[in-house]
Amino acid sequence: MRIRFVTTNPGKIEEARARLGPRGVDVRPHAARPTELQADTLEEVARHKAESVRGRAPAPYFVEDAGLFVDALGGFPGVYSRHAFDTIGCRGILRLLAGVPARRRAARFRAVIAYADRGGRLHLFEGTVKGRITARPRGGNGFGFDPIFEPHGLDRTFAELGTAEKGQASHRGRALDALAKHLAVKGRV
Repeated sequence: MRIRFVTTNPGKIEEARARLGPRGVDVRPHAARPTELQADTLEEVARHKAESVRGRAPAPYFVEDAGLFVDALGGFPGVYSRHAFDTIGCRGILRLLAGVPARRRAARFRAVIAYADRGGRLHLFEGTVKGRITARPRGGNGFGFDPIFEPHGLDRTFAELGTAEKGQASHRGRALDALAKHLAVKGRV
């Protein structure tokens, strides 16, 4: 089965291939540029992105939106994670958390996939992983806020994990697992 992943992020493509490839899903990148709505939820953003590429990306295809939600910052950057990363980056988040003790640095990564099947119907799949924000960036793998996020149960950040290991622990991996489960039901695409 072949599915297009509408993204230009090679790290996301690599994660999707690592999770879905062993399940018989051939993930191909598609460079149609979705419009990104500024909204209050990842679900709204993902749905809008999927609708914005309808007719420009061959079905079946999916888009994904993700965010880092830091409890001590009232959920910031959340749905604005991409903008926050582009403007203040990991170091900016760490500056905002200066003086916040480790026990109060709880955070979670969330991902929402919007999948358009061959019939044009949209299906949403979500994945969440809880963890904490580290005191300093660690690791050279991954992308975005990976160097400062340490998931519960691991003593390493996402940026210190290899692709397969990150996929096992990540929010995106969990959302991809939900998509894979959906695809496996009666072999639907």
